Amino acid sequence: MNAPNVKHAPLRRPPEVAGTAAPIDLAGLDGGDGTPKVQSRGEPQTRGRRVLLGALTPALLLVLWEISSRANLVTPLILPSPETVYSAFLSLVNSGDLAANLSISIRRVVSGFAAGALLGLALGASMGLSPRFERFLRPSFLAVAQIPTLAWIPFLMILFGIGETLKIVIIAEAALVPTTLNTLDGFRNIPKAYLEVARIYKFNRRQILRKIMLPGALLPVFTGLRYGLTHAWQSLVVVELLASTEGIGYQMVMARQLFQLDVMIATMAVIGIIGFILDKLLALGEMRLSRRYGAAA
Repeated sequence: MNAPNVKHAPLRRPPEVAGTAAPIDLAGLDGGDGTPKVQSRGEPQTRGRRVLLGALTPALLLVLWEISSRANLVTPLILPSPETVYSAFLSLVNSGDLAANLSISIRRVVSGFAAGALLGLALGASMGLSPRFERFLRPSFLAVAQIPTLAWIPFLMILFGIGETLKIVIIAEAALVPTTLNTLDGFRNIPKAYLEVARIYKFNRRQILRKIMLPGALLPVFTGLRYGLTHAWQSLVVVELLASTEGIGYQMVMARQLFQLDVMIATMAVIGIIGFILDKLLALGEMRLSRRYGAAA
């Protein structure tokens, strides 16, 4: 009697021993017929059209802003003209104030994000790999995660004062929650087909973790890091508004107090642009990982 014709996901070569197992092509496992999935990258014209449509709204807002300024529909004391805001931006750049405050803010967000992301990766991976640890920690973690970052500031001020430690802790807490939850989901939702292939090739626990679990959870983990960085940048601005004497958020609130609305709006624009760039950089890395593993982010 002939053996049934069963198709398996393609491997480069079968391992000779458990310690020298060949790497698994995780992209090919989802195909079912041994053919790796290929995600279309889109036509250049389609990409250009998307970019153009995305730029249309801010361009229209800028035009309306300029028209209202020229027609004196809004007093310049409330809404300075785009030209005035741009002149204020150039003054901030030429004086060095913008670069000095921005460097302080970036240093804070990098330190806080690194601390929160590392702890979030450790907690999420531990809960994802250990159901018992997840049952023990996840309910309490979810309860604490419901508290907004802004609500932590009064309590943490009592513990840490208003120095640098407070800012790092607030930023780390903001990055911790999305990183932990996405890492947990990534490890918990590894397709069973991947683990079945690992059993067929007699992988040990270390090989399963390195060749199956980590690549399979990589995209959700990266998504968590992306959201964590976005939340970290937002919380940085908040904590600098409330408890700081330097930084880009402090510069913005001081401009408001001095009624320098052109400086305030220019600083707001810088904060938005920096946050947008940070998100797009991580989105680019996430997209490349999606293509590498044949799955959409």
